Amino acid sequence: MGFKSFLSKPLAAYIVKQQNEWANNPSRSQDKVFQSLIQGAKNTAFGKDHNFGDIRNYDDFKKNVPIVDYEALRPYIDRIIKGESDVLWKGLPAYFAKTSGTTSGAKYIPLTKDSIPNHINSARNAMLNYIHETGNAKFLDKKLIFLSGSPVLGKSGEILSGRLSGIVNHHVPGYLRRNQMPSYETNCIEDWEIKLERIIDETLAQDMSLISGIPPWVQMYFDRIIERTGKSIQEVFPNFELFIYGGVNFEPYRNKLYDSIGKNLPSIELFPASEGFFAFQDSQHEEGMLLQLDSGIFYEFIPSEEYFDENPTRLMIDEVEVGKNYALIINSNAGLWGYSIGDTVKFVSTDPYRVIVSGRIKHYISAFGEHVIGEEVEKTMKYALEQHPEVKITEFSVAPQVSPSDGLPYHEWLISFEEEPNDQDAFALTLDNKLRELNTYYDDLITGSITRTIVITPLQRDAFQQYMKSIGKLGGQNKVPRLANDRKIADKIIEWKK
Repeated sequence: MGFKSFLSKPLAAYIVKQQNEWANNPSRSQDKVFQSLIQGAKNTAFGKDHNFGDIRNYDDFKKNVPIVDYEALRPYIDRIIKGESDVLWKGLPAYFAKTSGTTSGAKYIPLTKDSIPNHINSARNAMLNYIHETGNAKFLDKKLIFLSGSPVLGKSGEILSGRLSGIVNHHVPGYLRRNQMPSYETNCIEDWEIKLERIIDETLAQDMSLISGIPPWVQMYFDRIIERTGKSIQEVFPNFELFIYGGVNFEPYRNKLYDSIGKNLPSIELFPASEGFFAFQDSQHEEGMLLQLDSGIFYEFIPSEEYFDENPTRLMIDEVEVGKNYALIINSNAGLWGYSIGDTVKFVSTDPYRVIVSGRIKHYISAFGEHVIGEEVEKTMKYALEQHPEVKITEFSVAPQVSPSDGLPYHEWLISFEEEPNDQDAFALTLDNKLRELNTYYDDLITGSITRTIVITPLQRDAFQQYMKSIGKLGGQNKVPRLANDRKIADKIIEWKK
């Protein structure tokens, strides 16, 4: 046993003991965070604008702080960029995590000295929970790779800015940095395809034990290695024993990824975002990810069906129910208030509070009133792959076809197959039947002959990669939306039709 793995076990026991204390007292933990946040921000511009000095409880908070998105907070962000301090949180942010996706272009999400530990410690604690539960820490003594964005930072005003994964790279604990891959120089390469080849150059001869990244980009890494060597990943990295991922649902990628590896192996799911690190898989035996209730974030939850209402219900942690979809709202020591991150979550347990990410609040299909959500299409694809084990997919996305050239409208499933179904019509029917089972409104459309059954459009194996490359978002933390209520993305991806 190496030095790192030896020391990690008592540390893991200590961290899990601390974790159990707040996880077993969820309401008290969240109330403590709430009071700390209100006190910490009452003298900020936002705190004064929203009467933080008069807020005593959550009801007061809801009366004074509305639910917002980035655009509503942007005037405050602009003031920070211009150099003003004590705007959303005391002092100035340490960084801005730069992301894309809003109607006005880039988002600049503040990271403060108080919020950075949430990102760093949550990632660390995910591994320590695994070590504590399994007793396996050997992977710490070998090489670890984190497929992430460039750590090169620019400036927004006088504040350092860059991709979240690049910022976090500057805070990797020293005990992991020595065996972290790829090299800093390689990680700084912006072009994903060039960077990927360099990463392979550096890692092929290494004793890799842990690989972390968004599944489609990890799969691309594996594909290139297999092309170069003619060997499975297990043959190239015989001691590869732990896969860490986040950003997308793993299930559609699982079969192909493990087929590339040559074996199944343990994995840890994470729920990080630029706005905060919200949850991680704390057990190999329980469903879902442990919500971080003692990490500088006070959570609110809006029933997803009420999200677009003028006055939606806002719930605290002790008011949620298992099995319901909620829009996740956060308030944090990064200076985000009533902030909708755009994700929906579903609780699979309230003792402790564990969640799964069920979709994006704005990623749905309701062209005909069906309101199909991300969780439903993910479950549908997972079921179809189980029923047709010969099928392996690279990626897929779903969009409505409202005005086809002939016949009834339909949902179009654009799929890049690694291995195609023996019978594509049967595979499409399996998808359709499962979606009808999961969504009664969709079933009504089919039964009432308002729409016809699912149409599959096979794409080239690299169609989604080519699409991301065409919009300058190949690699890193970028991903294609699983579904959309229009055809803006679908009509672009279909250019790589098989």
